[in-house]
Amino acid sequence: MENFVSYNPTSLHFGRNVLTGLGPVVRSFGKKVLLVYGRGSVKRSGVYDKVKQFLYDAGIEVYEFGGIRPNPVIGDVEAAARVGRENQAEIVLAVGGGSVIDSAKVIAVTIPVQHPAWDFFSAKASPQTGLPVITVLTLAATGSEMNPIAVISNHDLNLKAPLRSPWIFPKHSFLDPELTLTVPLDYTAYGVADLIAHCLEAFFGAGDASLSDRFTISIIREAMTYGPRLLEHLQDYDLRARIMYAATMALNGLTVCGRISGDWGVHSAGHVLSLLYDIPHGATLTIVYPAWMRLFRKAIRERITFLGAELFNAPLNAGETIDRLEQFFVSTGCPVRLSALKIPDVSETDIVQAMEHARVNGMNLKFKPGDYQKLIQLFL
Repeated sequence: MENFVSYNPTSLHFGRNVLTGLGPVVRSFGKKVLLVYGRGSVKRSGVYDKVKQFLYDAGIEVYEFGGIRPNPVIGDVEAAARVGRENQAEIVLAVGGGSVIDSAKVIAVTIPVQHPAWDFFSAKASPQTGLPVITVLTLAATGSEMNPIAVISNHDLNLKAPLRSPWIFPKHSFLDPELTLTVPLDYTAYGVADLIAHCLEAFFGAGDASLSDRFTISIIREAMTYGPRLLEHLQDYDLRARIMYAATMALNGLTVCGRISGDWGVHSAGHVLSLLYDIPHGATLTIVYPAWMRLFRKAIRERITFLGAELFNAPLNAGETIDRLEQFFVSTGCPVRLSALKIPDVSETDIVQAMEHARVNGMNLKFKPGDYQKLIQLFL
């Protein structure tokens, strides 16, 4: 077991009606807020109006940037940062899912600086300060509400890259499962897949940490038990709550304590698919994960076998475990082959070149020459 430092400063407000405490919390950081949200669902669901009213009741000046895309882009971050700068925003408030929260995090560290936001992703600069970020979560999936990570696309450079910094930890996150009741079936399924994938990235990372394994497997079991039930009962508050809690725990640092690292090779490959074809993030993970496990099966045979015994309560071999996991994804309506999405003009050559350009790799299991092509052939 490796040495580690565990640090998570985010205050989590979880449960029904927690949003009533939003105004005083935001006001404790200042009185000018940049409100960041997506492309309309928060307005249709009524969450936008509730948030605005709570802010106004607390005497807060609100400036807005809407239209953040499901696969967020650096141009929107730059535009939002300009709005925040021009209006001397003191807080960035994200209302939405992981894409909105990731964008808000980068906006918060971009507002105080004069250089381009992408400098943080290209190692030309690192955040040295940032506005406080507060989140209102409307989609259970990424865990961005309780971690120091953001992922943004740059289509000019044909890259999708992560930023990790303690400056982008949210100060407070408000998680009311009721706010996710309007999430449609497909995105609910992608959220379940996303949280499972986060756990698997930790599980296949480097290092031996048995208690972290137990945490990780318990979160996956929670998702595999309650996820399918939720897909049949989308209006069930208790099921929404269980998945929301599991998604937050899957990527807040809990599952990697005592490890050298997670792996993140699947996410690295999935980012390429979302960049090229604008595929929802969770769908890229269900496409890539079974293929990745088959590619590396010999190297991680014992880990896969252990995972199968724990998740399925049966003496499965590695191949059977992969098949069962793939069948679970299929049962939730998630794609496990790129061809299932019927995207026109998919090019194996384009994907290989994009993976080479992005230097797709894992932190534990490394791709060798020819592995990109093998992986793609497994998930096409």
